[in-house]
Amino acid sequence: MVKEKKFDFCTSCRKETSYKMRKKIVPKVIKDKTYEFEIAVAVCEECGKEMDIPGLFDLNIKSIDEQYRQAEGLISIDDIQKIMDIYNIGKAPLSIALGFGEITITRYLSGQMPSKKYSDIIKKALSSPNYMIKLLNDNAEKMGETAYKKAIKAAEEIAGLFCVSDKMLLTISYIFEQMREVTPLALQKILYFIQGIYMVLFGKPLYKEDCMAWIHGPVYEEVYDLFRNFKYNPIEDERFAIFKDRFEELDEHEKMVIDLVINTFGKYSGKVLEDITHEENPWKNARMGYEASEPSREIISKDEIKNYFESVADKYGVDTEEKLNCYIQSYMK
Repeated sequence: MVKEKKFDFCTSCRKETSYKMRKKIVPKVIKDKTYEFEIAVAVCEECGKEMDIPGLFDLNIKSIDEQYRQAEGLISIDDIQKIMDIYNIGKAPLSIALGFGEITITRYLSGQMPSKKYSDIIKKALSSPNYMIKLLNDNAEKMGETAYKKAIKAAEEIAGLFCVSDKMLLTISYIFEQMREVTPLALQKILYFIQGIYMVLFGKPLYKEDCMAWIHGPVYEEVYDLFRNFKYNPIEDERFAIFKDRFEELDEHEKMVIDLVINTFGKYSGKVLEDITHEENPWKNARMGYEASEPSREIISKDEIKNYFESVADKYGVDTEEKLNCYIQSYMK
């Protein structure tokens, strides 16, 4: 498909010409320190000189601001907005809770650069709900009863996320980042397949939680409790934004296995994945003696899962998408 050419007025050519967008590195001195920022420029296709395109200057100012914040480790405007969203708190109450002046957050959202000290306080509040709870309790009287109650309720709910292991949280967050949508049912089965394949490839569990042989397949009860309110609907949970910048804590092997499962099992609905697990020995063995509709809290042992997926690896292989797709297709016949 041929890209449509863009046109604007070139002051050098004194006429309307086509242009192409290019990246350009520009040095800039801020507080006696030199930085190199990447900006976008429009280049005239006739004379080769840069053109002044409407909106481009503002776009580059925003980009430089973001690059400077990243270089200095300062919180972004988006993350400041995020903390307001996940803790259900307004600008003034957040400022007070953090121990700042009442209009400080308003200024930061308008573009004012925070100090490193204040930035670190906001970052910690974003990444640690327990720290946020302490701040809220310390400043409850100054905030006002209504703002405090709303924020403390949200913070305590987020703190509840920590009932599962760090690896489980990071895995779920990575799944949310990579998949367009996922239901609670599908998430449970994807976590189960990730655990089985990871144990086969690397000889140890990825996360410490055990899953149970529930009616609808393997279920991690702690994860079920996190997302039970979504029922059969896709999960849209902004609380997991607090883990977004921690993906680097998953190593390349962990991400590789998660990607393998997402790109294979993740293509199917939760119901299809449930049907597959119902044909697999770990769930069937744990459910032995139970009626089809009878609830169970039987643990599917990690050894049982590992042994089963080792048999899958022997027959099909589990280290590539092609091999896993062959395994999945064996249940589609």
